[in-house]
Amino acid sequence: MLKRVIQLFFVLAGAGLGYQFGADLFTMLNKLLHFGRVPGPEYIGAILGAVVLFLLTAWPTDYLVTFIRRSEDTLVKLPITDVLFGAMGLIIGLIVAFLLFLPISNIPIAVVAKLLPLLISVLCGYIGFQVGLKKRDEIMSVFSIGRLNREKKKEEKQSPSNVEYKILDTSVIIDGRIADICKTGFIEGALVIPEFVLEELQHIADSSDALKRNRGRRGLDILNKIQKELKVKVIITDQDFEDISEVDSKLVKLAKVMKGKVVTNDFNLNKVCELQGVSVLNINDLANAVKPVVLPGELLHVQVIKDGKENGQGVAYLDDGTMIVVEGGRDYIGSTIDVIVTSVLQTSAGRMIFAKPKLMEKAL
Repeated sequence: MLKRVIQLFFVLAGAGLGYQFGADLFTMLNKLLHFGRVPGPEYIGAILGAVVLFLLTAWPTDYLVTFIRRSEDTLVKLPITDVLFGAMGLIIGLIVAFLLFLPISNIPIAVVAKLLPLLISVLCGYIGFQVGLKKRDEIMSVFSIGRLNREKKKEEKQSPSNVEYKILDTSVIIDGRIADICKTGFIEGALVIPEFVLEELQHIADSSDALKRNRGRRGLDILNKIQKELKVKVIITDQDFEDISEVDSKLVKLAKVMKGKVVTNDFNLNKVCELQGVSVLNINDLANAVKPVVLPGELLHVQVIKDGKENGQGVAYLDDGTMIVVEGGRDYIGSTIDVIVTSVLQTSAGRMIFAKPKLMEKAL
C-alpha cells in the first residue's frame, strides 16, 4: 500500500511537470524536427511525464519504502515522552527559522536568498529536535519541581515546620527496621517511595527464587505497615527518569530534584550519594551508633554458644548481635556465666568484644 501511494505521487508529479512544460517541449522539438503542430501538447506532455517519471523512480521507490518503514519502526519503539518532546523541539526550531526568513529575504544575491532559508529550516529543526529529545528529563524536572514546591508551600501553610523528604530505597524497605524507627518518632518529615522502587519490589516478590520472593513480600508488608499502622506521612511519587536504567542512580537523581535525603543500608549507594553531594541516612550507621558502650573491666552476663576460632575459646552474643570472644570459654558452652571485658575491637564489620570468665579471675 505504501509503495503504491509513493508511485502515485511520482506519477502525479510527472503529469504535472509534463502538463506545464509539454507545450514548450513540443515547440522546441518542432523547430528541430519539423513534424508539424501537435494537438493538445499539454495533455500529451502530462501523459509522457507521468510515464517517464514512473519508470525513472521504479528502482528508487523500493529504497524509499524501506527507509520509511525503518523510520516508522524506530519511532514506534521510542517512548512517547521522547516523541512528544522531540516534536516540541522541532516545532520551536522551525518557528525560530521562520522568524529569520525576513532578514534573509533581503539579501541581494538571489541564489543565496532562496537556498539559505531552506538550510536554516533544516538546521534549526534538527537542533530543536535534538534539544527537546535530550533535555526532556530536565524540562520535566522543572515542572515537577514547581509542583513539589507548590505542595511544599501548601504544607508549610498548614504546618509551622518545613517538611523534609526521606526517599526510601529497596534495601532499607526489605530490611524492615525503618518501620520500628518510624514508630519511635526519630524519622521526621515525609517518607517518599518512588514507583520504580515499588516495581523493583514487585519483581523481587514475583521471583522464582524462594529467598528473593520472601524478601520482596516482606518489603511490601513493611510498606503496608508504615502506611496503615504508623502516623507517618507517605508520598508515592510517579516521577521517573527513563534514560537511567539503574534504580540507585534514579534515587540519587530524585533526591537532587526533590532536595531530599536517601534512606538506605546499602554501603555502595551510601558512597555514591556522598560523592554526588546528596544527603544520606544509613540505617546500619544508626544501628552501630546506638549499640551499648562496653568498657574494659565491665561485667557481662552471657551464654556461651559455640567454639571460637582459637583453641579453648568460646563465643557468646549480646542482644544486639555483638560477638563476644570468651578466652577459655569452651568449657562453658551451653552455660550462662559472668565474664569480664578485657578489650573492645571496632572493625568495619562491627564491634567485637574480648572477655574472660569471672570464675577464672577468682581462681587466679
